[in-house]
Amino acid sequence: MIPELLDRCTFPPPGTAVDCAVSGGPDSLALLVLASEAGCRVTAWHVDHGLRPGSAAEADVVAQAAARWGAAFEARAAQCEPGPNLEARAREARYGVLPLGVLTGHTADDQAETVLLNLMRGAGLDGLAGIDPARRPLLALRRHQTQALCHHLGLDPVRDPSNLDPAHRRNRIRHELLPLLCDIAERDVVPIIARGAGLMGGIRDLLDELAADIDPTDAKALAQAPEPLAQMALRRWIQRETSAEHPPDAAAIERVMAVVRNEARSTEIGGGWRVTRSSQRLGLQR
Repeated sequence: MIPELLDRCTFPPPGTAVDCAVSGGPDSLALLVLASEAGCRVTAWHVDHGLRPGSAAEADVVAQAAARWGAAFEARAAQCEPGPNLEARAREARYGVLPLGVLTGHTADDQAETVLLNLMRGAGLDGLAGIDPARRPLLALRRHQTQALCHHLGLDPVRDPSNLDPAHRRNRIRHELLPLLCDIAERDVVPIIARGAGLMGGIRDLLDELAADIDPTDAKALAQAPEPLAQMALRRWIQRETSAEHPPDAAAIERVMAVVRNEARSTEIGGGWRVTRSSQRLGLQR
């Protein structure tokens, strides 16, 4: 089983030191196992958010698995209080204590969920490209495969009850929308969506390269450029200058294009930022 799964993974060469984020769930335990079996020198990092009673004991599951596969182990705490935007806050807190370049156990199922979630949010090309495959060596695997691997090896993964909570939109996509889409299509749509994300990622990268020569503050240059390139130049400029985690959504970029065409003098783009135009130059203001 392990050789077959490794053939679909993208780990670095044997002997490479890698950091793996391991919550103790089946995907992250599979990441730890497969990284070790790939010959990497693995450090498993576990982060406790303190959101569930007994969550500190989940680190023991990871520590035991790390010891079994000869990996180093590091535990960190990143407290998060229940409340709005919990998933986003927990992710930010988690990455705040994890090392740069840490590998994660995202699978093709996570990719499909992310693309649908981004589509519902009105994301542009970046969002439709889904999860960046960099640092996600399991992205071609399926969730049922990571679960089967854990069962095969006698591992007992941590079960996070929040993954069943319909208050989180991703859970409704996972447990309601994707099964419905599969039923309507009469086929498994996860590989189809994941493949589409890969195609979108390639198109995005090409547009990114072609847009690199456009001055995103020059309204005349933007107006004369093909609109997909102008939009890409604006996305990259705004994300860089505002230090945002994600580029602006498609609706915000369309409003900025109206400023480029002199149909508006300025526009809000979210996050407390506004794009303005003066003497053919675009600027960003809080």
